[in-house]
Amino acid sequence: MVEIERKFLVKSDAYKNQAFTQNKIAQGYLSSAPERTVRVRIKGHKGFITIKGISHGGGMSRFEWENEIPLDEAQELLKLCEKGKIEKTRYEIQSGEHIYEVDEFYGENEGLVMAEIELNSEDEVFEKPEWLGEEVTNDERYYNAYLSKNPYKDWQK
Repeated sequence: MVEIERKFLVKSDAYKNQAFTQNKIAQGYLSSAPERTVRVRIKGHKGFITIKGISHGGGMSRFEWENEIPLDEAQELLKLCEKGKIEKTRYEIQSGEHIYEVDEFYGENEGLVMAEIELNSEDEVFEKPEWLGEEVTNDERYYNAYLSKNPYKDWQK
């Protein structure tokens, strides 16, 4: 139940041609406290609830529990969420032995494109596609819970 992931900015849209799936995602937070975020997500036509603990290992690993819930319940729970909704399209791309999830954000976070890769250990070696940019794993500004309260469009560029 420990998630180990690394996050990167994306420097080109070349990933789109390599994607084997894409889904629209809408999500909100019932709690965005760093020590326990509780997220409600609709991905495609499925609902999910996720609880995440505080980050360890320089932001690379943390407790994560997720369960699928009925779509209508997820839609109702989204209405109870804190202010700030995340809207994005997620592309999944195979690269070597791993799958990258590339999120193209909309709405308040328009213009942000970020890739995540889940690993089995913090020091696991993985392939880096040519479209992968700067690593932002340790930068909390790129956590979805942060983005829901501090939209990308409002950042000083």
